[in-house]
Amino acid sequence: MKRILPFFSYFFHPIFTAVFASLVYFILTPRYFVYEVIYLYIMQILVVTVLIPLACFYLLLMLQKIDSIMVPSVSQRKIPLILHILLLGMLILKSTTLDAIPELFYFYLGSMISSGVALLLVFFHKKASLHMLGMASLTVFSISCCLHFQSKEVVFIALLLFCNGLVASSRLLMKAHTANELILGYLTGLLPQLFLLFFWL
Repeated sequence: MKRILPFFSYFFHPIFTAVFASLVYFILTPRYFVYEVIYLYIMQILVVTVLIPLACFYLLLMLQKIDSIMVPSVSQRKIPLILHILLLGMLILKSTTLDAIPELFYFYLGSMISSGVALLLVFFHKKASLHMLGMASLTVFSISCCLHFQSKEVVFIALLLFCNGLVASSRLLMKAHTANELILGYLTGLLPQLFLLFFWL
């Protein structure tokens, strides 16, 4: 089990949360989207939230501004978090707008707020788990989509909740966080998403 758990830290890395959320949305939504439109949205989200950040992570590694893609040091989190906030802002302004896809718009807005809180915590030398932040955001959004579209995906939600525990366990096993940092990260991802449900659920 100790060899398997680290896999969940990489598979559910925060950089993939936006893509996972978009896949959940397009799978659950009963709205009519042609495959070409879905492909276009997925590609835009993939480029903005995964490929561009990966390129920036590589540049930061080359410049020795960060130690690894996991960004273990609190002080090294400023640039990645600012970049993440800016890219999500670009996404909701140009692609997943309020008029086009309100559900994803509010999810990404909530993610921006959570990332802003995590950035603020950095200035107070507080380290919130970004993995748990992403998992909390994704879990709330997935459950909300099931309720919103009246889709009974009980097995999927149960597996997702189970993965929450696996990710938390992997972060503890890898000594990346303390239990308090995991809780802080989870609350940071959870609360903005719950608040924004009043606007679209």
